[in-house]
Amino acid sequence: MTNAIEIRDLCKSYPGFELDHVSFSLPSGCIFGLVGENGAGKSTTIRLLMGLLRRSSGEISILGNDPKDHDVSWKKDVGTVIDVLGLPSSLKAGQVEKIMKDAFPNWNSRTFAGYLSRLNIPTDKTFGEMSSGNKMKLNLAVALSHDPKLLVLDEATNSLDPLARDEVNSILMEYTRDENHSVLISSHIVSDLEKICDYIAFLHKGKLLLCEEKDRLTSEYGVISCTRQDLDALDPDAVLHVSETPYGCRAAVKRDRVPNGFDMDPITIEELFILMAKEEK
Repeated sequence: MTNAIEIRDLCKSYPGFELDHVSFSLPSGCIFGLVGENGAGKSTTIRLLMGLLRRSSGEISILGNDPKDHDVSWKKDVGTVIDVLGLPSSLKAGQVEKIMKDAFPNWNSRTFAGYLSRLNIPTDKTFGEMSSGNKMKLNLAVALSHDPKLLVLDEATNSLDPLARDEVNSILMEYTRDENHSVLISSHIVSDLEKICDYIAFLHKGKLLLCEEKDRLTSEYGVISCTRQDLDALDPDAVLHVSETPYGCRAAVKRDRVPNGFDMDPITIEELFILMAKEEK
């Protein structure tokens, strides 16, 4: 299986922030979720990947290309939606299409019309007159309508209502049924990513806390609630992360390292991230 994205030891420094040696790969045909709180480094990572920022150090390959090279022909194969919405505010959807037909050689008008209808995007309003949710949906429709091999979506579903998010999630899963299609999506709505992603990575304060197949995370880890005394009796290697209150402990644990007798609950991706991020503090 080839990788649509490969990032190795990626670093970027700002005053007060550092993206610190981030590494991960996105296999073709998969959806990769980048999870993190606001300011964790998700947008910085995506802008470095797309060549919108210059990295301090590290290596990037996107569809086999280094974004710092002068040849940017690979960008025609990437559908991108970032939180800065760049469509002209005076244009309606039909006028946007006329521009995109000239910009992308593989533009498909029928596909675009289908997404306008499916996502209930108004065609009688200018981009500037649309709600934030409809602006984002129009950007998604554009990104999906020029036969991209890779979608790079930065917080692209955060402004959508639950029904629209569910529809977009269905679209992304349909898109990756083609093994040549891949998606990198960042969000702090972890429950959505848990539904659709094949791989999950946790970013916290510029550091990669975890990167793993989603199914492996949910099958190998669980969560227990117990006293500190009970927790201390466990094999230290069994305990990943702990949240402690005056009433006891709640710990993320490796299922196969915990003896019988403990009540263990399934752990969600969201709870695992919160426990890990709190411990990092």
